[in-house]
Amino acid sequence: MNELDGFSKVCKYSALEEKIGKRFFVDDVEIAVFKVDGKVYALNNICPHQKSHIIYDGSIEEKKVTCPAHGWQFDLKTGNLAQGRKGLDSYEVKIVGDDVCIKVFKKVLKW
Repeated sequence: MNELDGFSKVCKYSALEEKIGKRFFVDDVEIAVFKVDGKVYALNNICPHQKSHIIYDGSIEEKKVTCPAHGWQFDLKTGNLAQGRKGLDSYEVKIVGDDVCIKVFKKVLKW
């Protein structure tokens, strides 16, 4: 079995700065990656409020990222808004050596 089964390498762990987001694309999915207290989180980078591609540029406080456009806050682990409301997709992260690997899924639109 492949060690990266379903996961894609996005960057080096050592390249991530504490509480400074970075933007990556994996299989046409835009993601925001954050390192907070040494743990890495990955969320969809597109804020659902006005479809702004700027979550990676948000500020981090109390395990939440705040969208720089209008202040919406998303839980880093779940991507949810306050009161558990659905917000951003969150993705599984695996650290392999110094590589940050993320398992993304494409959103299936049901029209």
